Amino acid sequence: MAEEADLDLVVISPNQAPPVAKILNYGKYKYELEKKAKEAKKKQKVVEIKEVKVRYKIDTHDYEVRLKNIRKFIAQGNKVKLVVMLRGREMQHSGLAVELAERFINDLANDPITVEKKPIVEGRNVVAWFAP
Repeated sequence: MAEEADLDLVVISPNQAPPVAKILNYGKYKYELEKKAKEAKKKQKVVEIKEVKVRYKIDTHDYEVRLKNIRKFIAQGNKVKLVVMLRGREMQHSGLAVELAERFINDLANDPITVEKKPIVEGRNVVAWFAP
């Protein structure tokens, strides 16, 4: 029947009993599948991870700028990684860096932001993660 109609016989699911086959134009079928895949890829949103780096001795204006940046990144639908950097002897004051990260969390409490990871010390940095 497929040869008479000048089409292809395509086995759709061979593991069924009996196997399912269709008579169709295979080239057109492949083209339609590729088209659907491209359309699905266009609609998907890739979540980026934005990183905001600060030192624990940050001034008030710089702090407010970083806070505004975090809010902007979250509003765009991205995840944010807050990194409080410590260098040299500052490692002795990792508690102050954790307090700064907690301050960011408290100031962002009224916004539609979820804290994915609480502030933790990772090597020479204190890291916290935020998500929309």
